[in-house]
Amino acid sequence: MVDIYKPTPTDGYGTATSALQAATENLIKSHIPPGGPSQAELQKRYHFEFLLRNLRQGFPERYISQDASQPWLVYWTLHGFSLLGAGLDDLTKKRTIDTLLALQHPDGGFSGGPGQAAHLLPTYAAVCAFAIVGRPGEGGGWESIDRLKKMYDFFMSLKQPDGSFLVSHHGEVDVRGIYCLLAVATLLNLLTPELLACVPDFLATCQTYEGGFGNASFPGWAFEADDPELETGAARSFDATAPRPPLGEAHGGYTFCATASWVILQSYIDLHYSPLGRPPSASLPPRPNVNTRALLRWCTQMQGLPIELGGFRGRTNKLVDGCYSWWVGGCVVLVETLLGVGAHHETPTVEGSGEEDGHKAWDDVDDSLFNRSALQEYILCAGQHPAGGLRDKPPKHADAYHTLYCAAGLSAAQHRVIPSEARRNAVISAWNAEQARANDGTGFVPTSDAEREKLDALRKQTCAHVLSWTEEEGTAVYVGGAANRVNATHPLFNLTVTHSDAIMAFFYGQTLPSRYAPRSKT
Repeated sequence: MVDIYKPTPTDGYGTATSALQAATENLIKSHIPPGGPSQAELQKRYHFEFLLRNLRQGFPERYISQDASQPWLVYWTLHGFSLLGAGLDDLTKKRTIDTLLALQHPDGGFSGGPGQAAHLLPTYAAVCAFAIVGRPGEGGGWESIDRLKKMYDFFMSLKQPDGSFLVSHHGEVDVRGIYCLLAVATLLNLLTPELLACVPDFLATCQTYEGGFGNASFPGWAFEADDPELETGAARSFDATAPRPPLGEAHGGYTFCATASWVILQSYIDLHYSPLGRPPSASLPPRPNVNTRALLRWCTQMQGLPIELGGFRGRTNKLVDGCYSWWVGGCVVLVETLLGVGAHHETPTVEGSGEEDGHKAWDDVDDSLFNRSALQEYILCAGQHPAGGLRDKPPKHADAYHTLYCAAGLSAAQHRVIPSEARRNAVISAWNAEQARANDGTGFVPTSDAEREKLDALRKQTCAHVLSWTEEEGTAVYVGGAANRVNATHPLFNLTVTHSDAIMAFFYGQTLPSRYAPRSKT
């Protein structure tokens, strides 16, 4: 009988790294149930109780290190409930809204804690939490977000000449901050050409030779400052054509954030850069490029061997970790979208076969470019803590961060959420440009009719794309049975589609077409 759980090959030269890898593999293997990984159960009640303890009793003392991440603790907990299918009572929603509003900075954005500086990362977490607990109307929270001008001005104050953004005033440049800004700007109707200028160019420079993304890239002025031949007092200007090596190695978190940002920016790129295959012009600069095939190769190579139960690692030659189930596993569908991997099949024409036989020919087809079942096995066998909550891997404790991102990774492995052309067309058909313009929160004033038309197109095309993501029917995969199902999550925002639809409909002033077919009156 073939043993599928073979250890990672070594060259016979033992190191601390290879010893740790072998020990981790043996530990993970020991958590496989006697009936095999396909028999594992998702302990939903224990995970619900874990989240509820944190919400009701407060977080344990060890979370004091997360004092500057308070909106994240809220978001991780609330979206964990959403994925598990648990609703929230009105009192919990009100308390959450009050807590988040206390973290809103007077100059725009949200802080990690009371009295702290505004920062892009907690701003994203706070807005996502508002999407879950908020609603229109008095006391609903959405109208209390200080969006009009302040949020946009905060974003613009962080913008750098090369298209990057600082994560906070006096902070560093990081693609995670860019993703958080773009996600919030998309959800809250804050997109403008001014805000997005040069962002695609910067992101493209952060891709490493491996195919994934690092956290940033060296700006051109760094080389000028170090140039001993540069005359003292000489003018220092940004050169967009200067070489910009990536900073650091490819990493799962950076790669997800850069890739999701790139997907969000596609409509802007189509409107403001030269079309594919055409030379640039004075009005349309050359189109920036990301090597999507190398990106896909890197993402798929991060999935572990059978002895690692198909978990994902975040960097080359590192240990698997449950949180990368989302950061890398959840990134694959984004790359598939960029590559145009088909999700809807044409029924094959087979001479002499009926329509039913033609459909059956596709019953076992799975377009996914990673092993969805294996990833579920890792989360179910190695990612669950016996006392509730999810974790990096055994024997580590569960925590709020890993509970959310293991659950989100499980969702990405169970459900195939992809852009739907039919849904996109429905959103465009129902689009009200005047309402979207009236609900703009930026104060940005186009200087010409042509600019205004381009801005309207940017809003409409970006929204139509992000609102088109839909779960493909008939493609769900539930290791251990349907009882292990968690809710689907939006690949771009890591919110349920219901929550992202609702908050965007409000801030763009749109009445979105229903995602559900009307019930027949019989």
